[in-house]
Amino acid sequence: MRYRNLGSTGLQVSVVGLGTNNFGRRLDEKKSIAVVENALDAGINFIDTANVYGGGLSEEYIGNALRGKRENVVITTKFGFKIGDGVNMSGASRAHLTRELENSLKRLNTDYIDLYLIHFPDSKTPIEETLFALDDAVRQGKVRYIGCSNFSSWEICEAVWNTKVHNLNPISCLQSQYNMIERDFEKDTAAFCKEYDMGIVPYFPLASGFLTGKYIKDQPIPDGTRFAAAPDWAKRYFTEENFRKLASLQEFASGTDHTMTELAIAWLLYNPLVASVIAGATNKTQIIDNAKGGEWDLTTEEKEEVDKLLADL
Repeated sequence: MRYRNLGSTGLQVSVVGLGTNNFGRRLDEKKSIAVVENALDAGINFIDTANVYGGGLSEEYIGNALRGKRENVVITTKFGFKIGDGVNMSGASRAHLTRELENSLKRLNTDYIDLYLIHFPDSKTPIEETLFALDDAVRQGKVRYIGCSNFSSWEICEAVWNTKVHNLNPISCLQSQYNMIERDFEKDTAAFCKEYDMGIVPYFPLASGFLTGKYIKDQPIPDGTRFAAAPDWAKRYFTEENFRKLASLQEFASGTDHTMTELAIAWLLYNPLVASVIAGATNKTQIIDNAKGGEWDLTTEEKEEVDKLLADL
């Protein structure tokens, strides 16, 4: 496994991270712990979760899996998503942030979180309030680095500007949906991250499994897959154009003795600003395949060929 700095920080994270939104939902505690152990064996030290994953069970399972191993792992968790019916049970207010930080610390069985992310922008809360609360959490030793998730270019720009104006702890990374199929991130947000040396952490690198090649055009969705549980979600990917792209990409990957999964991850990691690619897994085989993607350094010629395949379709 290779490691990269998280943006301009000195924190080293594995170029392939472990996404855990299946924990407590598709995977019970025993299977979740096994996945964590397999990830650690593969050299993955970056584990991504959120307070809402599995209704809090994802954090709890991770905390149990890391007993005696905490210092070797970089834990990312998030706050802001709706977790209850009360008016203050969501968002990025100081009140909600402070409460959810304490809850996450308890579930994760730790006294600090390595990377704490604002899960979604909150239009009802001034960004200054959120950033001052996060700064306090860092100064208290409960959080080491902060970041944002699902922020547009202007939203991340506003957040960075406020940290500089108010001399607050800096934003280390932006986590965003980004893969070969969904490339809106490239329009202007990527340019901002490059200009300000901000770490990029893509999630859904395999387009929710579409880029693994497990889904076949005009064939039933396999049982037990993510799209089997959410068939309406599959419609956003199951288009003629996307299946044409997938066929060409699979042919390219096969010609280089790599899997489609490996190509999807390696393509993202070609960008040096990508600190870690968050890839979910439900078993050891998927962990190994994801990790192999982190070992593949695409050449300039290979990257250009893949980009041409994507552009021509």
